[in-house]
Formats: sequence, structure tokens, C-alpha cells
Amino acid sequence: MMANQIGKFFASQREESRVPGIAEHIRKFWDPRMREKIFAHLDAGGAGIDPTVREALESLRQKAD
Repeated sequence: MMANQIGKFFASQREESRVPGIAEHIRKFWDPRMREKIFAHLDAGGAGIDPTVREALESLRQKAD
């Protein structure tokens, strides 16, 4: 839910800024345990995650690997 709220905030930004903005916000401000939980939710199918947020999470995961 919180990730989707962040996504809604960034929806007003330019399209090319949305995914990087969401990913950067989550990287900077979310505790590692929160990130672990949302990645686990994503791995379990990610029910309810907005597509733009999903894309941001996947890009964040790729940078972490």
C-alpha cells in the first residue's frame, strides 16, 4: 500500500522520471527489512502492486544484485 502511495505521488512527474524516482525513494527511505518484505511480496506474485511501482522495484532489485 505504501509503495503504491509513493507511486501515486510520482505519477505527477514526467514519465521518464517516475520509475527512477520511485526506486530512489524506496532505496533512500525504506528500511532494508521493508525492502525485503516488498521484494518477497513481489516474488509471491505482487498482488496489488501498481505496474509502475513493480517496474521501479525490479529496477531497484537489479541495481542491488
